[in-house]
Order: sequence, then structure tokens, then C-alpha cells
Amino acid sequence: MATPDAGKSAVPAAAGRQGRNPFVSYEYPNSLFGEILDWMLAPLLLLWPISIAATNHVAAYIANQPYDQALADNIGAIIRLVRIDGDRVTVNLPASARTFLRADDIDTLYYQVIGPNRKLIHGDTEIPWPALPVKLEAGKVLFRDDRIEADSVRVAYAFIPVKSGLPPVVVQVAETLHKRTALSGSIISGVLLPQFAIIPLAVILVYLGLTRGIAPLHQLRDRIRRRRPTDLSPIPIQRVPEEVRPLVVAFNEMMGRLEENLQAQQRFIAQAAHQMRTPLTGLKTQTEIALSESDPARTRHALQLIAESTDRAAHMINQLLMLARAEACHEKLHSVVPLDLNALVRSVSEEWVVRALAKQIDLGFENSGRPLWINGVPLLLRELLNNLVDNAIKYTAAGGHVTVRARAGLLALIEVEDDGIGIPVEEHSSIFERFYRVLGTDADGSGLGLAIAAEIAELHQAKIDLLTGSGGRGSLFRVSFPRHWRSEDSPSDQTGPVSGSFPVGL
Repeated sequence: MATPDAGKSAVPAAAGRQGRNPFVSYEYPNSLFGEILDWMLAPLLLLWPISIAATNHVAAYIANQPYDQALADNIGAIIRLVRIDGDRVTVNLPASARTFLRADDIDTLYYQVIGPNRKLIHGDTEIPWPALPVKLEAGKVLFRDDRIEADSVRVAYAFIPVKSGLPPVVVQVAETLHKRTALSGSIISGVLLPQFAIIPLAVILVYLGLTRGIAPLHQLRDRIRRRRPTDLSPIPIQRVPEEVRPLVVAFNEMMGRLEENLQAQQRFIAQAAHQMRTPLTGLKTQTEIALSESDPARTRHALQLIAESTDRAAHMINQLLMLARAEACHEKLHSVVPLDLNALVRSVSEEWVVRALAKQIDLGFENSGRPLWINGVPLLLRELLNNLVDNAIKYTAAGGHVTVRARAGLLALIEVEDDGIGIPVEEHSSIFERFYRVLGTDADGSGLGLAIAAEIAELHQAKIDLLTGSGGRGSLFRVSFPRHWRSEDSPSDQTGPVSGSFPVGL
């Protein structure tokens, strides 16, 4: 029955399970197509502004080249007209040359020649004075960006040395930037306008390419959908894309395991139906005999046989249900908890004392002497041990001995040993099969006890072995579990890694 706190604890538990699963900690995209498209287009859209900035820079550089060269030519022409006589500087600039300098209808051109005393010798006064270089190179044309009133200008300038101790003569030519801006804009528009058409076209082509690329996945989906519900045959991988082939191979392996499980269930149902038919037929026969008897003693005997047959049928049904429960065991049905095998073995042994005494069998229990922790489902482990003890008592004659012990080592061990009739060596590999009974015994049983024990051991990552008992008599069933080490334990004898956890499914 659910408690009021069940709903509160379910959420953290589910969250804990989700946190332990590496595939749940990250939420994968719902669409691989959309994810690939995003990763292809996002860098493209990020690089586009960078491309625009780089294009603008390159266009400005290209636009400056021819106009800077024209300014340098003007500087050279003016330098050739400068005459220096001692500390006297003159410029013989004809009117035609001045007209040529002012002939530009788009940009405004300024020029000036400044003497050693910073006095304007010829030209315009608007051009700002340049900073003198550390090392003066006569006649070398330098460039800078500056402003004249509200206009940005490109200035070309050069220095002409005079006699020692005097500042050089400065020749400057400045030009506004209208033609440069127009040329740079033309270059930018010529480069970027095609991009406005190419990028949407690239997006469309990428979309179409991805659509065509994932078409084999849609074909694979359609091939799976067209299958009949009962068709569990492997999917052919000849026409499967290389990237999806491992997934299809894994899917085929899973389908193979599912086919094996279905076949095992079908065999189990057929065997169970056959095994149930016998006690039910016997019950019907004994009931008819009891109804036809008039002698009270014979009627009582028939009813006693009916009761025994009913007990056997009920026992078989209970074992079938337990086997089905063990096969369907996972975390949603049974919680895995740490438990001490010593306590479990003692508790189960105490429950069988009355049955052992009734058959005059000495049932003993041996403790491991120290904590023996494992991770397991208590209900299933109790059923495993019950089946082993029941099997030992059933096949041990009166006056015999059955010992149940827990042993601690690298692994946690449970042993159930008897000195009964034993099991032939050639039948050791068959006794864990369902409905298998050792020939030559008259003990009641359904042949499911050891099959259930083997199923539960496998769910707990344990190994169950059948050995010969002490002195070569009887049987010894040994179940080896991975230990769950605690801080108070002393795993000094641990020579290798020991797992204390369960795989997915339990």
C-alpha cells in the first residue's frame, strides 16, 4: 500500500537514476537534420559580418592606392619648383600649374610650401603642420589622415633639408576623400551584392543536400514500417549508409535476442501447459473415483490423493509465477538494496528447521564470521535460497545432514551442502533447465526450483555451480556474488576489481 510520502520520494529517486545515466544527463536535439543545418549555417552567418568588415578594409586600401600615388606625384612636381638659396626659399609655381591643381570637380585639393621659419611661402594656410620625424629623409613622401575644417582629408607631405641648424622646408598636398569613398563603395557593393544572392542560395542548396543525404534514413524507416509485426529477421545492411550501419547491426542483435526470448517463452508455455495437464488430469480422475465410491474409507483415500495433487499443482503454479517474476525483474518492480548474506542465510535456515526435523534431517547453519554485504533484491534472493534448501532436504534421506553456510572471500559465497543421493556428473549441465528431473528419484517436484535459482543468480551477476559434497557424497550448490565493500569492511584480500553494482535491467 502506498504511503503519503511515496510521491515525494519518487521524484528524487527518478532524478537520481536519471543523473546516473550518461545518456539522460544531456538532452539531445529532437532533429539531427536541424542540428546539422544549424551547425552548417551558424558559422556561415557568423563569418558574414567578418567578411563585410574585411571587405571594407581591403576596399579602402585599394581605393587609396591610385589617389595616394597622384598626391605623391604632385609633391614631387612642387619639390622640383622649390629653390633654396641659403636661408631663403622661393617657389616658381606657374599659373597653369596652379590651375591644374585646382581642376578637380569632385574633391578639393590644397597645397602649401612652408619655410624653415614656419612661414607660409606659397599655397593654402588650412593644412595643419605635420610632426617632424626623428630621422629626416629628404624628398621621401609620407602620408597621413587629417581634417581641414569639417572635411576629412588625405595629406601627402615631404621635407626638404636646409643648412645645418635650421628646420626643413615642408611641402604638403591635401585632398578630400569623395572620390576615394565612391571607389571604395563601388568595390564593396561589387563584392557584397553577389553575397546577398549567394548566401540564400547556399542555404537552399545545403537544405536540399541534407534532405537528399538523409533520404536513405527515410527509406530504412519505410522498410522497417512495412515489416509484419511477427517478422524479427535481421535488416539487410547492404544499402544502409556507413554512418548508420553500426546502429542497424546493434538493432539486428537486439532483434536476435528478442527472437531468442520469444522462442524461450513459447517453449516455456508449451512445457508449462504439458506439466499442468498431468496434475489436472489426475485431479479429474481422482475426483471421478471419489464420486463413484460408496465406501467411506476409499472415498477418504481418494480425497487425500486429491489434496496431495492439489498441493503439487499449487506448488508448481507458485514456482511458475516466481520464475515469471524473476524473468521480469527490474528496478520498477524490485528495489536493489545492500544486504548482509549472513542474516539472510540464517533467516532462511530457521524457516526450514521444522521441515528438516519432520524428515529427521540435521539442518545446520555456518556463519562467515564477518559482514558479508552484497547488492540484491531480498525477495528474489530468499526464493533462490529456499529452492536450494528445499532441493537438498527433498533428496536427502532420513538421518542425513544438510548444511547452509555463508563464506567471505574475494566474492560472497552461499553454499548448500547435503549428503543425499547426489546428482550424476553427466547430468550436471541439465539440472538447471526448466522441468528437468533427475531420473530414478521418487521425490515430488516440478523441475522448476533450480531453474528459478539460476535465473535469480544471473540477475544478480552471480554464478551458481554444482559440486560433489564432502567425502564424495551428496551435492554442494555454491552461489558466488560480487561483494559490496563498505568502509568498515577490510578488502585486504581483494586482488582484483570486484563489482558491487547491477547492470541495467535489475
